[in-house]
Amino acid sequence: MKILVTGGAGFIGSHLCDALIERDNDLTVVDNLVLGRKENISHLLGRSGFEFIEENLLHEEGMRTLFKEGHFDMVYHLAANSDIQKGGKDPWVDYDLTFNTTFHILQLMKEFEVKKFFFASTSAIYGETYDVLNEDYGPLRPVSNYGAGKLASEAFISAFSSTYGFQTWITRFPNVVGERFTHGVIHDFIHKLQKNPKELEVLGNGEQCKPYVYVKDLVEGILYVVEHASADYNVYMLGSDTRTKVKEIAAMVIEEMGLDATIRYTGGDRGWVGDVPEFRYNLDRVNTLGWKAAYTSNEAVRLAIQKALGK
Repeated sequence: MKILVTGGAGFIGSHLCDALIERDNDLTVVDNLVLGRKENISHLLGRSGFEFIEENLLHEEGMRTLFKEGHFDMVYHLAANSDIQKGGKDPWVDYDLTFNTTFHILQLMKEFEVKKFFFASTSAIYGETYDVLNEDYGPLRPVSNYGAGKLASEAFISAFSSTYGFQTWITRFPNVVGERFTHGVIHDFIHKLQKNPKELEVLGNGEQCKPYVYVKDLVEGILYVVEHASADYNVYMLGSDTRTKVKEIAAMVIEEMGLDATIRYTGGDRGWVGDVPEFRYNLDRVNTLGWKAAYTSNEAVRLAIQKALGK
């Protein structure tokens, strides 16, 4: 297939590119390199069937030319603001980078008659709840601008899919960890300990408890859903049915770095405004389809720490 990957130089997007190339697809990657890094895809540059274009998805002229010349069979849309704290400080960040990028891609797909679409969504659309989350859970009340941008994106994707005949796959992720990440709890803990090996500051009380999934595990889940779910509109949760507490991550990072640091908690039940302190997934739908994460949440976290430390 001729595939466009938006955000393909980013953390998850670059791993997806690796997997799609291995499946003998022709890829065009577009990324503005605000969060993405060219080194994430440097091993693919110059390879037959791979093209990288540095472009802003909101740049109408450049993107129309890209679609006109690309003759794409499918779009994998991963471009978004992935830094929830940054979006919380400035709502325009998620309006432009999380929602508006999606709307522009949908408009271009409509204009150039691209009929297959994948969207990377998130658990953040659900907001703060202690219920077990599944694909049909509601009402959805996001507490972060990032979650709101993703939920608004899903609403327009649903409308465009129905109105213009797109076949759509949406997968909702929990916390994703692994090589090439640029932020997140593991990234922050390692950098804090590199600055001060004797003490690790942990935002909140450390009891925040969420599922974590290893990035390559996640990519296999994405492609499994796209290859095996055949409805016109497909929505699946991806991740692990196990969870990890922040205090467990802190202990693992200290252990893997070989340190004897003390942990200092800042207090409160969350790390920042917009943080959801606890959630869990019901993965029955994707498990029934035939996919299950290879790693538990704790295994994913430890593997990601080891990879980040070059082990």
